[in-house]
Amino acid sequence: MTEETRKALLVVDVQNDFCPGGALAVKNGDLVIESLNRITRLFDQKGYSLFFSRDWHPHTTKHFKDFGGLWPVHCVRTTWGAQFHPNLQIPSSAYIISKGYGQDDDGYSPFGGAYLRDDDWPLSLNILLSNTNEIYIGGLATDYCVKSSVLDALKLVRDPKHPLEKAYLLTDACRAVNIKPGDGALALNEMENAGVQFITTDEVIRQSR
Repeated sequence: MTEETRKALLVVDVQNDFCPGGALAVKNGDLVIESLNRITRLFDQKGYSLFFSRDWHPHTTKHFKDFGGLWPVHCVRTTWGAQFHPNLQIPSSAYIISKGYGQDDDGYSPFGGAYLRDDDWPLSLNILLSNTNEIYIGGLATDYCVKSSVLDALKLVRDPKHPLEKAYLLTDACRAVNIKPGDGALALNEMENAGVQFITTDEVIRQSR
């Protein structure tokens, strides 16, 4: 590590509908929050970039079963289910990345979403990471949106024109849907084979002391 290393944290979809009691709850999904809050506080203190993604679906979208998709209705924007979990700490400096906000957009990866601004054009995550060397990713769910986020981050790592050099998965700060038994393990294998580096939030915090 050098003093010039610029890091970013991407927290994926820790929303009410993906936590216990939600429309598409991930088992123990809320257990990622404590670890994510600790690393968020660290990165905020260090002045690193913070990104929180959210599903931001319209009422009508091909993503939902009623319209030909795979999933029950969830994270419809402006509803309780689309809100971030109330225990998740989101600093005022963080960027909120909305995804899946089109009727034809599944929105698995935040790299296909945008930071939506009322007064200007949306900004993509690729652009917002233009000064970042390392990205750390955690959230929900391991076998879908987290996996898509990691694989897209690794595309930037392989892009010689982008400064991103490393992508890390926070293994203690993600949980899988496991629609089929073992989906989470398969996703971890796929991400590791693609080049992500596994790390825990405790390890990141120790290395930053």
